[in-house]
Amino acid sequence: MKKIFFITIIIIILIMAVGAVCAGVFYWYYLRGIGPTIKQPPQDIAEIIKKKSGLITENKTGMPLKLQNGFSISIFAEDLGQPRALSRDPSGNLIVSITSAGKIVALPDKDNNGTADGAVTIIDGLNRPHGIAFRCQETCKLYVAESDQVAVYDYDAENLLAINKKKIIDLPDGGRHFTRTIMFAPPPNENRLLISVGSSCDVCDEKDWRRAKVLSVNYDGTDLKTFANGLRNSVFMAIHPVTGKVWATEMGRDLLGDNLPPDEINIIEQDEWYGWPWFYGKNIEDYNFSPYSRPQFAKEPKPSHIDIPAHSAPLGLAFIPASGWPKDYQNNLLLAYHGSWNKSDPTG
Repeated sequence: MKKIFFITIIIIILIMAVGAVCAGVFYWYYLRGIGPTIKQPPQDIAEIIKKKSGLITENKTGMPLKLQNGFSISIFAEDLGQPRALSRDPSGNLIVSITSAGKIVALPDKDNNGTADGAVTIIDGLNRPHGIAFRCQETCKLYVAESDQVAVYDYDAENLLAINKKKIIDLPDGGRHFTRTIMFAPPPNENRLLISVGSSCDVCDEKDWRRAKVLSVNYDGTDLKTFANGLRNSVFMAIHPVTGKVWATEMGRDLLGDNLPPDEINIIEQDEWYGWPWFYGKNIEDYNFSPYSRPQFAKEPKPSHIDIPAHSAPLGLAFIPASGWPKDYQNNLLLAYHGSWNKSDPTG
């Protein structure tokens, strides 16, 4: 009887030990960098600006943010929740998607004092809207990308109204990456809408042909096809002011450690393949995804244009105008990082 009792105790101890090891492995791979996600930030830049009378013109924010000489920072609009994509309407009003709230908001600044007069909801009840784009010919149309579709509205910039919603294409809903970014292509293809659709997973072989790509479609919703593929999650796009090329951010996969793979900026060209899920960065093969063999590809993927420290999570990007800025900044690229959620020493 005692022998059975001791054997039972040993088995229980072994099970607990195995469980502890499994829990430790799970924590190391999935949760070791979760601190910035669940903790409140130690400082709030908006509160610092308010305490300094709403405008900071010197490098005294008390944060890692460093203002260059001649630059200032202030609050344009607040209490919006979680605003995401930004665009200007034909009258210069800032239009913002608020994905978590399911709405599109206008932030007019009629007196041009650098502060929004208020927030005007122009569309609500949407399925996680993200990308917004305007096309103005005889009349102005507002295009909105929701998680499951792209729709077009008649847009009245004077009265801040978007009406007569018409769906032009369906998109695969949800998945790990549910944001959809849209932008009209540069000339001579300015009548085609580019749509970034992220992967459904961290790293996998996608079954839906529309995933992990930038798609292209006519402004009226016809002729939906692939523009470029092998892009895990190109959340934002911008057009280079000189070359007219499309540039895009790209978030790399997780679970390869603190320093791999790099996040990327890519120059997106038609019919090019950018490697995901088989390659990352400068065409580095992801042997963790394909440890034994991989398919024979017709061509090598196009390498990243710029590598960014892993898990920095690059989001918005914009090119500085050729006028109105100091000469050294003209046509340079601005890039916004979301910041790490899964890195021991967070970056970005």
